[in-house]
Amino acid sequence: MKITEALLAEHVVFHNLFDHIEATLPKLRSLAEVHALASMLDAALQAHSQVEDKLLIEPLEHCFAQIGQQETFHDEHDEIDEHLKSALHCRNLKRARRLLHIAVITSRTHFDKEERLVFPMAEKALKSRTLATLGEAWMRQRTAMTN
Repeated sequence: MKITEALLAEHVVFHNLFDHIEATLPKLRSLAEVHALASMLDAALQAHSQVEDKLLIEPLEHCFAQIGQQETFHDEHDEIDEHLKSALHCRNLKRARRLLHIAVITSRTHFDKEERLVFPMAEKALKSRTLATLGEAWMRQRTAMTN
């Protein structure tokens, strides 16, 4: 499996999670519920981002630099993280819901950009064998995380 296929499969799971959060958020009646969802999303996104940065973004840094986007993807990860952390520390239910919703919207936008730009760029810039080797590294990292 190529790294792009593995990460795209993770994106599908995240899109379902985003749908669930957006459907559930208006029904939440306590800060603890919002914090629980934000914490779960934060943990999942952190794991995904670390692997994605190491195995896909780093090998493509030269491509991002050429198109002037080197800082953009890192900044977007930071922005998502900031919204989630703010939601986790917020003591106002309505504001915490809003911050979590912003994190979901920002994540969707970021994932869309990766799917439209980054994954195709990787398919063009990296050799098929390199993509497969990075996919194997992804599998080893995911296996190590579950053990």
